[in-house]
Amino acid sequence: MANQTKSRTIVVCGAPAVGKSSLTIQFVENHFVDSYYPTIQSAYNKVIRFRGQEIAAEIIDTAGQDEHSILSSTHTVGIHGYVLVYSITSRQSLELAKLIREKILNFTGAEAVPMVLVGNKTDLHMQRQLTPEEGRDLAAEWGCSWIEASAKLHETTTRIFDLMIAEIEKSINPDGDGQGQCNFL
Repeated sequence: MANQTKSRTIVVCGAPAVGKSSLTIQFVENHFVDSYYPTIQSAYNKVIRFRGQEIAAEIIDTAGQDEHSILSSTHTVGIHGYVLVYSITSRQSLELAKLIREKILNFTGAEAVPMVLVGNKTDLHMQRQLTPEEGRDLAAEWGCSWIEASAKLHETTTRIFDLMIAEIEKSINPDGDGQGQCNFL
């Protein structure tokens, strides 16, 4: 059987100004976008190597969500996984992440979906409002992977999407190779 390329669609979501676009662009194009321009919605494509396979990832960078515009059903149809971003400098962004997750579960009708919870902006550690334990504990409660990152310093941005692909593959093939339930970095 030929080694065919899999295709996966990933949505990056979270509150406004948590660094969704910065993380996505850093991962796809290897540079940091310093100025903030609110995103309408953008899609990026990148081939990700995962366990010896090539996976064609379409990454949808959503506009920042607030309590009045938390996602739409178009962000749940044909989506394989979600990167849910909050800023370690904003407790409110983590609270909004909880609401966004609930909205995703309501739209999909699922109890759980492949997801990676990301605490971004570790380069702003002096302004930190959320401890790593808060993010890690929430991800454990949700049964998903968690990681902290800095889009600016290009810290762990690639690992975010590796974790996302692992979560997706685990959900599609739960009896796979027994990789652990949750991943925390």
